[in-house]
Amino acid sequence: MPTIQNYRGIIPAIACPFTPDHQIDEPALRRLASWLARQPGVVAVMTNGHTGEVFSLTPRERAQVTRIVADELKGKLPVISSIVCEGLKDAQEHAALAREAGAQALDVMPPHHWLRFGFRPDHVTDYFAAIAEIGLDLVAHVYPAWTRASYSSATLAALAKLPYVQAFKVGQRDMNRYAADIKAIRDADPSKAILTCHDEYLLATMVQGVDGALVGFATFIPGLINDLWEAVKAGDLKRAMQVQSVITPLKDAVYGGGEPTGEAHARMKAGMYLAGVIDDATVRPPTEAPNEAEMAALREAVKQAGLLKR
Repeated sequence: MPTIQNYRGIIPAIACPFTPDHQIDEPALRRLASWLARQPGVVAVMTNGHTGEVFSLTPRERAQVTRIVADELKGKLPVISSIVCEGLKDAQEHAALAREAGAQALDVMPPHHWLRFGFRPDHVTDYFAAIAEIGLDLVAHVYPAWTRASYSSATLAALAKLPYVQAFKVGQRDMNRYAADIKAIRDADPSKAILTCHDEYLLATMVQGVDGALVGFATFIPGLINDLWEAVKAGDLKRAMQVQSVITPLKDAVYGGGEPTGEAHARMKAGMYLAGVIDDATVRPPTEAPNEAEMAALREAVKQAGLLKR
């Protein structure tokens, strides 16, 4: 039985507000979580993603973020906690901490030593099986095709057949692979949810027959992303293109024409500040805050979207 009933819709990967001295800002995190829960189309919230600056957080802090968000959203929305670890025991420990903190599912990022050394297919299934012992649903986090930690279509099909893998957060950044991988997952088990995590290619990836979006961008503009999703589901391409035309300048100002990075997440926080979503855009070093030119571009994009508050 799945531990979350609905993965279909918009799932923001929540940013983690910090105080000026780089501590987790619990009141701000609670306000952000509650704000996201009030947005139409949001079916869950994910903590400790890249947008949440997970690599700057200690294991204890990652559990703390999940505990705060899960407590704030209790009875409102389920919380998925992302885990990124290096070994089986490490991953099980992080998964247990997330479960104890209130997570109802786990987003499983590939171990980062796979980025350097690659992996064998059984490494992937063994890793997921070890984490599944914790007893929560798993979301497979698919890395870009150009990385050595990207899963083949065959590996994704194998994961789709596992009862504890309920959803896929797909971010190949290669449209040929993206289409092939979606088909492989659907052929293996059509009940599994497929969610785009292509923040910078939302419309292009939403129209490929997926079930929603699990993106950091939705911690900033959940309303616009849901508007886009609703237009896509309705088959209203004209409306979808209109919404995307509002999103695109924001996307360009945040992602700079490339993929998400630490500095892109810093720009997103700055955009959230300008839009009044958060009151402090502090990021943890070594991530750097936007420079003056980047702030000017963000301000203009937020203004044209009708979201500027500061």
